[in-house]
Amino acid sequence: MTTGMSHTPIDTSRPHSARVYDWLLGGKDNYPVDQAVAEQLPAEAKIGAHQNRAFMSRATAWLAGEGIGQFLDIGTGIPTAPNLHQTAQEINPAARVVYCDNDPIVLRHAEALLISRPEGATDYVPADVREPEGIVETARRILDFDRPVAVSLLGLLHFLPDEDDPYAIVRTLVSTLAPGSYMVLSQGASDVNPERGEQGAAEYGRGGIRLALRTRDEFARFLDGLDIVEPGLVTAPEWFRGTPAPQPEASGLYVAVARVP
Repeated sequence: MTTGMSHTPIDTSRPHSARVYDWLLGGKDNYPVDQAVAEQLPAEAKIGAHQNRAFMSRATAWLAGEGIGQFLDIGTGIPTAPNLHQTAQEINPAARVVYCDNDPIVLRHAEALLISRPEGATDYVPADVREPEGIVETARRILDFDRPVAVSLLGLLHFLPDEDDPYAIVRTLVSTLAPGSYMVLSQGASDVNPERGEQGAAEYGRGGIRLALRTRDEFARFLDGLDIVEPGLVTAPEWFRGTPAPQPEASGLYVAVARVP
C-alpha cells in the first residue's frame, strides 16, 4: 500500500466531492464544510450515491466472474464496505486492485482499510484523473497492462467539466488497455430530471464544486469505439448481469460497462 502522502495536510476549509459522497452514503469521514453542501442537495443525490455503489458491486462481481483479475478504480472515494477489492476477491481471491483519488483523507483511510487477501494485492495511487498517463504508469507496479484490466470511473465524470476534456481522459485510459479490458462508467444525467439536476449543480457550485451533468447522448460519447455489454447504456438500477434484477426505481444516473475490442 502506498504511503507517500500520509502526512499531506487535509484542507477542511473547502468541500471535496469525495467527502460529500461519503456523507451521502452515511459515512462519518467528512467535515462541516462538506456536510453544508450535502445537506442542501436534493434527496435524489443521496439515492444516486447508493445506486452508484450498488452498481459498482454488481458490475465488479460480474467482471470477476468473467475472469477479470485486475481492476483500476479511479476516484475511489473514502472506503465504504463492501469495497471494490472485497467484491472482486470474494470471487477471485487473487484479484489485484489499484485505487486512485486526489483527497489525502482517502489515502489515510485506504492505508488502514483497503487490505487485500493474501492471494491478491491492493495499492493506492494518490493522483488526479486529469493526469491519466501518470495514474497508469504508477498502477503498472501492481497491474499488468498487457492483460485485461477493468477501469472504473464511478461518480466521477460529472465532476469533470468540458474544459477538462473528460472525453480525452477516457480515450487516453482506453488506449493503454489490452483487448478484452473493460471500462465501467457512471454519469449524472441532465435530461432525466432537469429541475433536480439544476438544483444539485447549483448547491455544489455554491461550495465551489463544479457539477457537469450530461445527456444520454453525451454520456454515450465516452463509449465510442467500445463494445457495450448488455443491458447497454441504462440507469444504475437497470444494470445487472447474472444476478436477480434490482428493485425498479427512478434514477438520474446513467451507467455502462463496455469492452475494449
